[in-house]
Amino acid sequence: MEYSKEHEAPFSSPSLPSNKWWSKDTVAIVTGANKGIGFAMVKRLAQLGLTVILTARDIEKGHKAIEELRNQGLDDVHFFRLDVSEPASINTFVSWFARIFGALDILVNNAAVSFNEIDENSVEHAETVIKTNFYGAKLLTEALLPMFRLSHSKSRILNISSRLGSLNKLKNPNIKNILQSENLSEKHIEAMVSLFLQNVKNGTWERQGWPELWTDYAVSKLALNAYTRVLAKRYMGRGISLNCFCPGFTQTSMTRGKGTHTADDAADIGARLALLPPEELPSGRFYLSGTSIVNSKL
Repeated sequence: MEYSKEHEAPFSSPSLPSNKWWSKDTVAIVTGANKGIGFAMVKRLAQLGLTVILTARDIEKGHKAIEELRNQGLDDVHFFRLDVSEPASINTFVSWFARIFGALDILVNNAAVSFNEIDENSVEHAETVIKTNFYGAKLLTEALLPMFRLSHSKSRILNISSRLGSLNKLKNPNIKNILQSENLSEKHIEAMVSLFLQNVKNGTWERQGWPELWTDYAVSKLALNAYTRVLAKRYMGRGISLNCFCPGFTQTSMTRGKGTHTADDAADIGARLALLPPEELPSGRFYLSGTSIVNSKL
């Protein structure tokens, strides 16, 4: 997925469909949702009348988030612990979800970590960042894919990503060529991630052409963007839409409260993207939010 000037297309903030296609029987999962954009996404989707499952690593924080939402009159919200960096936790969550709900309509892969201050660029925790931001979303998506209601062509996955993971941030021509290939596969993406972690391990990452800002986070989102492209191509015409959304510089704990807009602002746009009418639903798109929204191909 490449974000570049020549691929920009104006995209005004999507309005909600006049005839809504969803109801309280429409089930959405939002990961990493006890705070920030994830919490705001759960709140907005619940306000719009969906049934929403809020997940978080910390049980106490998850229950507190649900209590806050229910105190606001949002009753169709549920919590289950999920740490996407732990395969066992994913398996437990998916088993619980299959038993209680059985079918899924919307997945918002929001859970992510970064250990850098805004003006820092350490890769000390690169393995954890990759494991959570890329592999976590990938493993959870793969585990939940069989549960999507594909027959009505309304299922969708929205991956919360970042402009930092755009191909134009990558200076290594060999890796860029692989990621731009029409024959891109999951094996190519995982090989790229493994190479990055090896470069970190042997101390050569700074001269290998990786993104220069928040490098480990950027590589994790580069991989997530590429994976979304692969899945979008694989499931084209099969009843499920897969897109990425960069919420822009948002005021969250990850940015230490700095940003140009709030988590509620970002979630309002994210929810509108997740609820686009089936007849207008694209797949394989990258939506960038900031002063305006830009929509480009993966």
